[in-house]
Amino acid sequence: MRPSDYDDGTAGADGAGPAASVTAPELGPVEWLRFAWRQLTSMRTALLLLLLLAIAAIPGSLVPQRSSDPNGVVQYFADNPDLAPVLDSFQMFDVYTSVWFSAIYLLLFVSLIGCIVPRTKHHFQALRARPPKTPARLSRLPAYTERPLSPAGRGAAEPGLETSSAEAVSTSSTRTAEGVSTSSTRTAAEAAIERAAADLKKAGYRVERYDLRGAPSVSAERGYLRETGNLVFHTALVGVLVAVGIGGGFGFQGQRVIVEGQSFVNTLAAYDSFNPGRFFDDTSLTPYRLTLDELEAVYETENRDALGQPIDFTARVTIAGEGGSAERDLKVNEPLYEYGTDVYLLGNGYAPTITVRNADGDVVFTDSVPFLPQDANLTSIGVVKVPDGLDEQVGMVGFFYPTQTTLSSGAFTSSYPDLVFPVLTLNVFQGDLGINEGTPRSVYQLDTSGMEQLTGGQTGVDSIELMPGDSAELPNGLGTVEFENATPDAADGDFSQSVPRFASFDVHHDPSQGWVLVFAILIIGGLLLSLFIPRRRMWVKAATRPDGTTVLEYAGLARGDDPGLDRAVEEFADAHGGPPTEPADDTAPGADPRPAPRNPENSST
Repeated sequence: MRPSDYDDGTAGADGAGPAASVTAPELGPVEWLRFAWRQLTSMRTALLLLLLLAIAAIPGSLVPQRSSDPNGVVQYFADNPDLAPVLDSFQMFDVYTSVWFSAIYLLLFVSLIGCIVPRTKHHFQALRARPPKTPARLSRLPAYTERPLSPAGRGAAEPGLETSSAEAVSTSSTRTAEGVSTSSTRTAAEAAIERAAADLKKAGYRVERYDLRGAPSVSAERGYLRETGNLVFHTALVGVLVAVGIGGGFGFQGQRVIVEGQSFVNTLAAYDSFNPGRFFDDTSLTPYRLTLDELEAVYETENRDALGQPIDFTARVTIAGEGGSAERDLKVNEPLYEYGTDVYLLGNGYAPTITVRNADGDVVFTDSVPFLPQDANLTSIGVVKVPDGLDEQVGMVGFFYPTQTTLSSGAFTSSYPDLVFPVLTLNVFQGDLGINEGTPRSVYQLDTSGMEQLTGGQTGVDSIELMPGDSAELPNGLGTVEFENATPDAADGDFSQSVPRFASFDVHHDPSQGWVLVFAILIIGGLLLSLFIPRRRMWVKAATRPDGTTVLEYAGLARGDDPGLDRAVEEFADAHGGPPTEPADDTAPGADPRPAPRNPENSST
């Protein structure tokens, strides 16, 4: 029977017609803000933003970044003149400081804080709360077992009790015996529950005693470290975001190309490119000197299918500062940690030493010029600019081939990255280098728009070709150019050390590294706690059956998937109440009222 005012939704306002459609109330600005905040601070949104942040970081590894590889960005613009401006409009060369990446970063930060704060409050309240009351029907829980209560309060029921041979007793004696039996059963039940509470407490459970309708019981729970680990994980993740965001503001990142035998001093003016943090102060730079003594390259020489593949690069350096000088080795994956900076080996190549003399034989230019590699065999291109000392400003575009060979088209290329047959070709230009106005120009590019080409190309004059130790006349009597041999005393035909190498270093200072390490350890620790510590509740109750027998009921409940719950309940029941027994007589004291399963093969008994 339903109440007279029950409405199943089919009656109208007058009770006769169809029900009127339900109109949801309109949301005002405050309600919309509350709805947006709840969506933003949900765990689902936090996971989605974390996934988006990982996806947004992918372009940073696909295209060069101005913060770490400015020369690579310049080269990318030269190689992709149509695509590069489009990518630049989407800030693809500044991914980690772009508007869209920062938006995801900040939304994730807010979402995590919005998740952590209420969950932390709820968790502390749960830690202070008492374990829940014992359910009335433990047998309905997923993990359940029971054991008979022995008069001694431990183990299974006694196999049998010796009965007196005298059967004639008085009614008053029988009632007295029944009262004593009831009292002893109650005492045994209380003792069993007390012992269960002590055992559960030793096992790490929080326990609470309850009496439900005269049935003594204990309620226990553990596994709050699981939620603690979860909160530690998310809090440490916020710590990483804060450390990276704030610590990056006090750090810097700079690049410098050093030729063998040359040095670099850790000052702001000595960097080829420098990217300071927002709060960086150049007075915080620690002074030291880094000298590249030698760059050792090892290539594959035995496997013909991988001939020339790089095996190892080692930069042998000397670093000198207030603490003295020391020799160190740098490898691609083995950076140098000195004076609060991390020095990484990024790349390497050849730096031919070129000397230009005027018509009078005076040296107007001499330097080891880094040539940028263009392929795996280190076919390289470089630019030489001579602004003074000649009748005209001169620029030269050079191509360097460590092991020169000629293609079927007649073009030169390199067939091996090491120095076997090195050749340098130069295309000479004269005119305005475009540096008189003080406009910054890349040292790796030559603007030939205001210059006249004198050799190579469509001039009809062959490019200047030089090997180490050779020199040649410049066109129009401008002077001479020489490709110097770094080891002039070497045996004829031995060019293995004739051209110095250069190494590209990335110098990085990040004061947040220690904090990031601490938070990373906390993230791993919190994750392990949240994955491997189960959240369980367990109950033990002394229940009286309708036939007057008393049994100990054991039940467990897990929050989430816990495949070990059944085994944990069984093991605790065996340790506390003894292993399950199958009494010989169904009417034996303490027998399980539920029928025990039987094997059909043994049914003849």
